[in-house]
Amino acid sequence: MPKKKIPISYTARDFNSIKARLVEHARRYYPDTYQDFSEASFGSLLLDSVAYVGDVLSYYLDYQVNESFLETAIEKQNVISLARSMGYKYSEAITSYGICEFYITVPVNLITNTPDTNYIPVLKQGSEFASVDGGRYTLIEDVNFSSPENETIVAATDPDTGAPSEYAIRALGQIKSGFVESISISTGAFERFKTITLNVENASEIVDVVDEEGHRYYEVDHLSQDVIYVDLANRNPDSERVKNIIKPLTVPRRYVASFFQNGVELQFGQGSDENIISGSYEDPSKVVLNQFGSQYVSDNEFDPTNLTSTTKMGVSPANTTLTVRVRRDDKDVTNASIGSVNVVTNPVLAFPDESILLQSKRSLVVTSVEVHNPEQILGDLEIPDTDEIIVRAKNQFASQNRAVTMQDYKSMVYSMPAKFGAIKRCAVAVDKDSFKRNINLYVTSEDLSGNLTDCNLTLKNNLKTWIEHYRMMADTFDILDARIINIGIDYQVVTDGSYTSSEAITVCNREISEYFRIHPELGEALYLNDIYKLLGNLDFVVDVTDVSVRNMEGEQYSTLFYEIEQNLSMDGRTLTIPFDHIYELKYPNADIQGTVL
Repeated sequence: MPKKKIPISYTARDFNSIKARLVEHARRYYPDTYQDFSEASFGSLLLDSVAYVGDVLSYYLDYQVNESFLETAIEKQNVISLARSMGYKYSEAITSYGICEFYITVPVNLITNTPDTNYIPVLKQGSEFASVDGGRYTLIEDVNFSSPENETIVAATDPDTGAPSEYAIRALGQIKSGFVESISISTGAFERFKTITLNVENASEIVDVVDEEGHRYYEVDHLSQDVIYVDLANRNPDSERVKNIIKPLTVPRRYVASFFQNGVELQFGQGSDENIISGSYEDPSKVVLNQFGSQYVSDNEFDPTNLTSTTKMGVSPANTTLTVRVRRDDKDVTNASIGSVNVVTNPVLAFPDESILLQSKRSLVVTSVEVHNPEQILGDLEIPDTDEIIVRAKNQFASQNRAVTMQDYKSMVYSMPAKFGAIKRCAVAVDKDSFKRNINLYVTSEDLSGNLTDCNLTLKNNLKTWIEHYRMMADTFDILDARIINIGIDYQVVTDGSYTSSEAITVCNREISEYFRIHPELGEALYLNDIYKLLGNLDFVVDVTDVSVRNMEGEQYSTLFYEIEQNLSMDGRTLTIPFDHIYELKYPNADIQGTVL
């Protein structure tokens, strides 16, 4: 006689439902074998054990499925991994950029009574400076003190004759936060897709990777990209207008870098040195796919060499020692206020001809170097939470490495590499007053205290260079400062008396301050209902009688005055904000005023 098929229900997933189905199963199919269903019986212990195991397995099954999709993932590391698979580059270390003024004093030429040009140096890229609060910064371009654009004044005169004895020269240069640290790593035997982890905190950039034979490994966006574009110094007569020439470079030795909270992961290809023919500067016509009638260099996002070259995806280092130079910060906040970068730690000066200099005069020039930042050093900001990472990853995936729609432009702004700085909030709109398809990018950043502020010129220039690579050919764009509205919050609550008035106000202020801790998007309305609900959910609050908004004015606030009353809804619960504006509760301790009735 064939065995009877017993139907099984797969809908029970938690402890109680699983146990209930087990009890029902035993009553129906084993009525003579098992009859004691009391909680104290041994059979109940077995049923509880099976239900417990089923509940645990269901939990982990649900957890694994949820963490496999970006929409439902909760664990931040899983969200980051899924976002990276969609092309979003996440980094918790953000580099700050800014302009600094550099000063030196040089001796006078006794014949011409002008600065002695033999003692006017070039402050070299890589010179290091520091701020009063311990931040470290590096010069990212050569500063030529002999440029005619520099300001030169008499710094000292001869007490007897009154003739100039020293001149002071002022020049400008760009700096960025961080310092370079070298790390040596032994690679061991050959391994396909070798992965190397560097335990370096607050790393923002891989400067270079070189093995002990002198071979350099280049960073690429993906291992299938074997051509990059480098800039070479322009030696032609038009070098004043065009400082660098872009050249394609084939890079058989390459890697991709992934930045994590406490380290960096480098992944190399699966090939060996035997796969390398040569690595040199190439003519574009030799490194692209030969197409009939095409005489141009294809976009490097879809590199045609991927179709014609090796499938090894680069060379993996083996039996050598890699020297990795990493740019990192030794403090969490890399922004700097005006005038705080004023310490010269390691200036690197190059003079026109060292052989003719007097050592005493040269030493005076070197020791006279001073630095001052006339504007804030910006770029560092609060690390995005999981919800923000999910939104940015989906936008990055949809943009497909090109900017066509307004959302694409916004995604490109947020995806700018951390080593170029970072934008806190951005809004994109078509300029209706322009005859062309001009696009306005409204941006804002954070200052040293985490408050919103205008982006400095260096950060805007970096953003401009970054967007240029992705924009449509016919598009033009302007980068403008978003307008910041500083607000204050007033509220009135009725409590149950379990807290004193001062204690109740302290708790309420803390809740409101936490609500405004994350800055809104540009143009996002302020919903006072959220504050009503926030305060009403507190155990000791019986009723919230009033919540109102006021415009904050004064020297420490934004100069923008916003008409609050005219932009409130009829019920007084919604404050509308223009698309290029953003509201901010700047000083919670002073800008939140509460009353207990």
